[in-house]
Amino acid sequence: MESASVHPRPVLTSACVLPQDADRAALVARVHAPEWDGPCVAAVRGEHVVDLTAVVPTVSDLMERDDAAAVVREADGGRVWHLDELLEAPPGRRDVPHLLAPVDLQVIKAAGVTFARSLLERVIEEHTGGDPARAARVRVRVERAVGGALDGVRPGSPEADRAKELLVAEGLWSPYLEVGIGPDPEVFTKGPVLSAVGVGADIGVLGASVWNNPEPEVVLVVDSRGRVRGATLGNDVNLRDIEGRSALLLGRAKDNNASCAIGPFIRLFDDGFDLDTVRGIDVGLRIDGPEGYALHGSSSMREISRDVLDLVAATHGPHHQYPDGFVLFTGTLFAPTEDRRAPGSGFTHEHGDVVRISSPRLGTLVNTVVTSEQAAPWTFGVRALTRSLARRGVL
Repeated sequence: MESASVHPRPVLTSACVLPQDADRAALVARVHAPEWDGPCVAAVRGEHVVDLTAVVPTVSDLMERDDAAAVVREADGGRVWHLDELLEAPPGRRDVPHLLAPVDLQVIKAAGVTFARSLLERVIEEHTGGDPARAARVRVRVERAVGGALDGVRPGSPEADRAKELLVAEGLWSPYLEVGIGPDPEVFTKGPVLSAVGVGADIGVLGASVWNNPEPEVVLVVDSRGRVRGATLGNDVNLRDIEGRSALLLGRAKDNNASCAIGPFIRLFDDGFDLDTVRGIDVGLRIDGPEGYALHGSSSMREISRDVLDLVAATHGPHHQYPDGFVLFTGTLFAPTEDRRAPGSGFTHEHGDVVRISSPRLGTLVNTVVTSEQAAPWTFGVRALTRSLARRGVL
């Protein structure tokens, strides 16, 4: 990704980030409060954001409560901010209130290769060795060999076994296909606790990467007992060149400074929004480049190859517990192949790209692309959080 001069930042307002039915939604936010040098758990009520930290010191604590939605809608709060003022705040400034990623102590997990279309793109990355110049040629070969063989195939089924035999015969088998149609999904740790950035923040792409893209995803919010309590949106940035060189470079490709965005808010489950709603969600993507480039895409949860509860069960259970809960990126259908810089080069980010990930029921997550090296350093960890909460006397 090439660097450039500072580009104008997108103007964010409550109207452009809230869900369309925000008046009926139980929405959770986190706000950086300069006076406490730390975050506040907050409820979004109309265009106001109400501090609930005295009631629930962390979002993790809120998710453990059976009455979480009622707390968000009805609990008496402390300080009140106007949502538009929080959205106008410059990113990375610790001296002004601003929105953060709406999760805190939850472990950040991600499921990969959960959609057939993006599955094939992972195979292409591997067979090009992460070289975007070879992608178009390899894509033709893969599509000719596979065709519709993966359409509607249930992972781990006899049909999946037959598809595997076909791909092995064509010399196209890979670790990505194993987790895409085999019995076990890919679940990995995307980033450390408290490392995610929120709406309006810069999102980081490693400076060494020359072939990369956003990954717009639905993110499940799960409590310590494995119960899905709500959902939000996320960007699980993908470095195609680095991961394409070797699947063992997943950590290098996925876990970098500011490389995980979550938000704008958690929408809690209630009578009008539940797991079946999530199963039918469409996620839109819009990228606006500083040179006038524009790209639009979409991803539908209806096309996921594994049910979201199967992904949760692969993450949490007798084999693995999460005492503070976790969030789970569920994967993406989006894998851009359009040329941007030159014919045959495919898509990659440019410095200053504005990425909008949206869903009518979850709102819009907006971030501006910089290199991970240029993004604000991650300095606020678990020790800083506990010190901040202790100063407020809420622990």
